[in-house]
Amino acid sequence: MTEVLFSILAFLVAISVLIAIHEFGHFWVAKKLGVKVLRYSIGFGKPLWKKTAGADKTEYVVASLPLGGYVKMLDEREGTVSEEEKHRAFNRQSVGKRFAIVFAGPAFNFLFAILAYWLMFVIGVTGIKPVIGEIEPNTPAALAGLVSGQEIVAINNKPTPIWDVAIQTIIPALVDRQALEMEVKGVDGYSQNITLDLSNTDSDLEPGELFVALGLKPWRPLIKPVVGTVVADSPAQQAGLQTGDEILAIDNITIGEWGKLVEYVAARPDTDLSLKIKRQDTEKLITLHTASTIVKGKTIGRMGIGPKEVGQYPDEMKILYRYSFFNSVTQALGQTWNNTLLTLKMIGKILVGDVSVKNLSGPINIAVYAGYSASAGLARFMDFLAIVSISLGVLNLLPIPILDGGHLMYYWRGNNQGQAGF
Repeated sequence: MTEVLFSILAFLVAISVLIAIHEFGHFWVAKKLGVKVLRYSIGFGKPLWKKTAGADKTEYVVASLPLGGYVKMLDEREGTVSEEEKHRAFNRQSVGKRFAIVFAGPAFNFLFAILAYWLMFVIGVTGIKPVIGEIEPNTPAALAGLVSGQEIVAINNKPTPIWDVAIQTIIPALVDRQALEMEVKGVDGYSQNITLDLSNTDSDLEPGELFVALGLKPWRPLIKPVVGTVVADSPAQQAGLQTGDEILAIDNITIGEWGKLVEYVAARPDTDLSLKIKRQDTEKLITLHTASTIVKGKTIGRMGIGPKEVGQYPDEMKILYRYSFFNSVTQALGQTWNNTLLTLKMIGKILVGDVSVKNLSGPINIAVYAGYSASAGLARFMDFLAIVSISLGVLNLLPIPILDGGHLMYYWRGNNQGQAGF
C-alpha cells in the first residue's frame, strides 16, 4: 500500500510540475508580447489556493483537479474590454503573436525535456551492463545467434554501456521493424558482430513487452526459490507452505531459481500443482491450488508468497553512465529529438491501426514508473519527467480543437478562445 501511495504522489507531483511548465510557456510569452493575463491556473475545478498579484492583478490559482491547467487572457469575445486595454486583448494581436503564445506551451515542454536530460547526464545514471540472460527459441534473438551470457557492446556502431542505452537504440528499430547490427562479447572475451532482424516482430511497446518481442531476457542475479513471506489466506498458506521452505520442483519439474517459479505459476491460474519442498532437512510433497488474478488484462496464477532474499547485482555489473558538463548538452538535444520522433511514429502507427491504442502510454506504465523513478534517485526521475514532458508537448500539438494544436489550426478563422492550456 505504501508503494502505491508513493507512486500516486510521485505521479501527481510530476504531472503538476509539467503542467506548470507548459502553462508558464503560454503565460511568459503572452506577458512579453504585451497581452494581459487574467488567470494562471494549475488544475481545474475548485481553487485550493488563490492569489492576485502584479500590476495587471493576475489571478494565480492551484485547483483541486491537477490533471490540466490553463492561462486565461484578456479577450473581447469573452467579455467587455475597456477602450484603453483593447490593444492588450488576445484577439487584437497579429497572427504571429497569437501563434507564438499558443505554441509556447508545447515549446516549454520540449525545453524542459532538454534541461532534464542535461541534468540527468551531468549527474549520471547508475545502470547495469547489457548482459543477455535466457534466450527463447524461435525468436529474433535466437535466430540471430545470440547466446546467454553475451554482453551487448554496441548497436549500429553506438556503444551501449548500460541497458538504458541499449533499449533507447532498440525501440526505434522495433517500431520501424528494422534490422540491428550488434557487436556482442562472449564470456570468453571474444567479440562478434550479429544481425538482429526485427522485420517480423510486433511493434507494440506496452509495458513489459519489449523483451518478449525480442525473445531474450536481461541477465539477473540468481534468487533461490526459498519462501520469505506467506500472504494470509492465500493458496500458499492454505496448502501449508511456511517461511524458509525451499521449492525444489513443481509437477516433477526442477525449479532452480525464483524467476522460473514465478513464470510457471503465472502460466497456470486456477490449477492444482504438486510441489516438492525442502523444510529444514526433510523433503515432502504438498498440493497447492493456484488463485487467479488479472494483471494488465491477462489472467495469471498466483500462490501468495514472496522470496526470502533479493538478488544483488555484483559491482562489476554496475556502470555510472554520465557525460561532461558541455557534452551533456549535445546528448540532451539528441535524446529529446529521438524521443520526439519516436512519439510521433507511435501516434502515426496508432492512427493507421498498426499498433494498439494502449501504446499511447508509451513503453511504461506512467504512474508506476513515476514511483520507481523517484525512488531510484534524481537522475532517474529526471529521465521520467523528460519522457512525459515530450509526450505532453507532442500530444498538445495535435490538431484537436481543445488542444494547442487545434488553436494553432483554427485561431486565424476566429474559432480560438482567449485561453491556452490542456
